[in-house]
Amino acid sequence: MEPQQTSMQAVLAFTEDLPKLRYDTGDILITEGPASGVLYILVEGAVEVLRGDVRVSLVDEPGAVFGEISALLGSAHSATVRAIEPSVVHRIEDAESFLQLRLGIVFHVARILARRLIDATTYLADIKHQFADRTDHLGMVDEVLEALVNQQQSAAPTGSALKSDPRL
Repeated sequence: MEPQQTSMQAVLAFTEDLPKLRYDTGDILITEGPASGVLYILVEGAVEVLRGDVRVSLVDEPGAVFGEISALLGSAHSATVRAIEPSVVHRIEDAESFLQLRLGIVFHVARILARRLIDATTYLADIKHQFADRTDHLGMVDEVLEALVNQQQSAAPTGSALKSDPRL
């Protein structure tokens, strides 16, 4: 069994004591925009993840986590999550506190995020390779991707910022 599947099963095990909520087809779990502090764990069903009106992914694997990026970074939600069939989830109202109190789950959430990052960077590298020889506007993909990488690096906290955070 792959580490991501094992981690999703572990996430379900760490949250089996939590109440479950049901969402109907079309219900919005998370709205792209301001942070809500809420974390969701998919128990059953399927949801779509949207950036604007573009579907980024369809997720139907029990143990999938939503809202964790916003909770971990204290930032706005980067996407909308909408049920595409009746779905059951654990809804955790104070995600930051939950993750601080249940450290065992954090490893598995990190593993899930790491898999997503690998998938995204592999996709970006493929795009970069496909358009490397272009001289038109599509040839700028290389520059756009480089700018995104540099933006990510400049947004990351420095070591001294991490040391000064009393929670760490």
